Amino acid sequence: MLNGLDKGSAYALIALGLTLIFGTLGVVNFAHGALFMLGAFCAVALNKLLSLQKVVLSETETTAWGTPVEIRTPYVEAWFGDLGRLLVDYSVPVSILVAIPFMLIVGVVMERGLIKHFYKRPHAEQILVTFGLAIVLQEIIKAWFGANPIPQPAPEDLRGMVDFGVIIGIDAGNVVYPLWRLIYFLFAAVIVGSVFAFLQFTTFGMVVRAGMADRETVGLLGIDIDKRFTLMFGLAAVVAGLAGVMYTPILSPDYHLGMDFLVLSFVVVVVGGMGSLPGAVAAGFLLGILQSFASMNEVKEIFPGIDQIIIYLIAVVILLARPRGLMGRKGVMET
Repeated sequence: MLNGLDKGSAYALIALGLTLIFGTLGVVNFAHGALFMLGAFCAVALNKLLSLQKVVLSETETTAWGTPVEIRTPYVEAWFGDLGRLLVDYSVPVSILVAIPFMLIVGVVMERGLIKHFYKRPHAEQILVTFGLAIVLQEIIKAWFGANPIPQPAPEDLRGMVDFGVIIGIDAGNVVYPLWRLIYFLFAAVIVGSVFAFLQFTTFGMVVRAGMADRETVGLLGIDIDKRFTLMFGLAAVVAGLAGVMYTPILSPDYHLGMDFLVLSFVVVVVGGMGSLPGAVAAGFLLGILQSFASMNEVKEIFPGIDQIIIYLIAVVILLARPRGLMGRKGVMET
């Protein structure tokens, strides 16, 4: 169950953004996985920037070939001392400060520059254009950063294990969990809670929810609902980007990372119910945990390969029993 929390958290965050965009704008955004990937590469880019090194030749030490030893020191460490060393070590969490404005700008530009022209087009056209955009973005990343995964270490102080056995009073070492994965789960919980609180308790959020229910009536009241929906697209991009940033120590990012999560996240959205924010989050955690159970060796010995298809099997069963998903609303994608 613990192993499923971090993957379920990633599914939930991506599915939450997908549902936000679909619920506000009615757009099926196949480029959303690329936003997750872009967030991950914010962490990669900042780490590379902070790791730029100043090279000085040693005056006292030489190599086996008699040449001076090169002493490499990151510029930020040379300039800021211990603070610079801390910035390099904590480059992944620090990337959040970079990813928020960057992903907000990417989301707003994407919506204003492309997506708005497809609001009233059929969903098939929306899928085609956003899928094409996703391929363009991933090829740009591939050309810039290469095709190979780029490992991103978690901060040194956060690489250990949490021994839940000691916490719950059983033998030590029986239930251990990587600390960073626990942090990712807590981070996802904070992001999900913040988004729900923003929509539930702020005037902006209440107008957005009213617009999701009846866009025309809100517009007749003189409220610029399009502007608010554009910002919601930006918010969804930020959520996907932050999910990508914090996931980099768990899975080394490459240009194809977004596509790997996109299909599964769409399954999560459908299982949760199209347009349902609570459904997307609940389905994300549910399917992540079930996938973790299916990955256990004891289960795979009985059902080989079940971990690769369990999510789709569960989706089929749920959609047969509840065609609109776990919390789907009547009328969504039924016209």
